[in-house]
Amino acid sequence: MKLNIKGKNINVYESLKEEAKEKFDRLDKYFNKEEEMDLKFSTEGNLKKVESTIFLKGGTILRAEEINDNFSTGIDKVIDALVRQIRKQKTRLQRNRRNGESIKFESLDDIEEKKNDNPQIKRQKEIVLRPMSDEEACMQMELLNHDFFIYLDDEEMKTRLVYKRKDGHYGLIIPE
Repeated sequence: MKLNIKGKNINVYESLKEEAKEKFDRLDKYFNKEEEMDLKFSTEGNLKKVESTIFLKGGTILRAEEINDNFSTGIDKVIDALVRQIRKQKTRLQRNRRNGESIKFESLDDIEEKKNDNPQIKRQKEIVLRPMSDEEACMQMELLNHDFFIYLDDEEMKTRLVYKRKDGHYGLIIPE
């Protein structure tokens, strides 16, 4: 697997790059050599953040993120998270293989399959989208104690979605 290593507001030293390459070699048994992973290192105060994103050929995206005291532990936890994702989604990923998706499932041990492998929609809710500003939408989301809120942008009258991020800030999704 090819690693694209970047730093956000930090210099990624050669020793960290080498450590990352060495540790992420563990994932080679799951992926073809031509697959690429974006690996980003950053700091948040005294904490170190490691983010990895893998864009597979069939359109599947695997992503993991860890915040820890040091980059080395963060790398290990990101790798573990990616392997867990592959194991958890093994059946679905195999079934949805499009254009030779590049995960090597032979490398995974067979784990006991759950009886209900497919998630089911348990509840359906119809809502009326109301025009409002981004700030109003965030306030509504907080008042409802939800993790996300969908609404119409009051300027363009287009659908928007705000969500609460792990870091406590908000994100905005704008459909095209």
